[in-house]
Amino acid sequence: MIRKIKKADYLRLIEIWESAVLHTHGFLCKDDFLYYKRRLPVYFQHVALFGFEQDGILAGFIGVAEESIEMLFVHNECRGIGIGKKLISYAIDNLHASKVDVNEQNANAVGFYKHMGFSVESRSELDGDGKAYPILHMRL
Repeated sequence: MIRKIKKADYLRLIEIWESAVLHTHGFLCKDDFLYYKRRLPVYFQHVALFGFEQDGILAGFIGVAEESIEMLFVHNECRGIGIGKKLISYAIDNLHASKVDVNEQNANAVGFYKHMGFSVESRSELDGDGKAYPILHMRL
């Protein structure tokens, strides 16, 4: 089930984020991992957040702003069973999402978004926080 996220869910979202990032973002240095983790509550305030519940527990979430998928994370224990696809489909169908920025170094995510119909439109050397993590700007 997909539902709107409440502020009371933020702690769980951070757990999901941490589980996902530790298993998919091997390129991220520890200091930057901690930097982004501390910033998550701020980032959450700038997106429409929706979560996927499995057996009454949030297993993944998506954040969309201005037709752009700003974040998509699935708990590592729940990866590969279609939760990301369901969240993306929800964002496209209900929130009119048509863009996504993805870390170039996260080859699995790049492949996933390509599989979902996105293609690379442009590239930036730095991420949105000015850190040296190249970003691919993708569009449906």
